[in-house]
Amino acid sequence: MSLVLAAEAGQVHLTSQTRIVAAILAIFFMFMILELIRRDSLQERYSVIWFVAGLGMLAGAAFPGLLEVVADLMGVRNTNVALFSLVLLLLLGLALNFSVIMSRQAAEITRLAQERAIEQAAAEVRNGSAPSGEQALQAEKQGLEG
Repeated sequence: MSLVLAAEAGQVHLTSQTRIVAAILAIFFMFMILELIRRDSLQERYSVIWFVAGLGMLAGAAFPGLLEVVADLMGVRNTNVALFSLVLLLLLGLALNFSVIMSRQAAEITRLAQERAIEQAAAEVRNGSAPSGEQALQAEKQGLEG
């Protein structure tokens, strides 16, 4: 019953064991980010976002009252709603960021494939072995696949 009253009041009550586990998970998460950077599996420019998320998790574990302040700033009575809203905004921001990155990379891949096809055609013309129209299409398909 006291948990229901605490949740209705908007207060965050975490046991010390829960706070320790949350802090350990946040630190483990940040070490994983550093390990991915070390192995060249994650570029530094993307790691900043994830490292800041890890710091946010660590701050939430160390200072559970911070979520009450954030909820008040958002104008929300329930801290669970504030936490859910923050996580949802973070995920939407990440999805948008990665969509922009994928769009740029798709345009770059198309440009590079076109440049390669032009260079191959120019090299064949210089060598005097200009292909027929059908052979040129085959070479272009192979260039796009390879």
